[in-house]
Amino acid sequence: MAYNEQLASRIREQLRYYSEVFTEKKMFGGISFLYQGKMTVGVMKQDLMVRIISDKMEIELAKDAVRPMDFTKKPIKEFVYVSLEGIKTETQLLHYLELGLEHAKSKL
Repeated sequence: MAYNEQLASRIREQLRYYSEVFTEKKMFGGISFLYQGKMTVGVMKQDLMVRIISDKMEIELAKDAVRPMDFTKKPIKEFVYVSLEGIKTETQLLHYLELGLEHAKSKL
């Protein structure tokens, strides 16, 4: 399994409630959810990956379940991983979906 299918299903279920249209694309060895071609969130192995605007990175990185996205051994700007511990509830997952959507909209 390249990525956590159960987490991807949880994301799909939550995205149904948005008026925005999201597309899916295989990226980074996992799956990403895009808004108007801009990545919002995705699943890589067991982690949620999220694009976050720079102004909110410090706040999110202070959380125990959040770490820089560094699969290239170097942190990638405006990307984080969130472990399953950080998205146990749908409210927690929605928080990261909102951050990802905010980032995508900021790039349009």
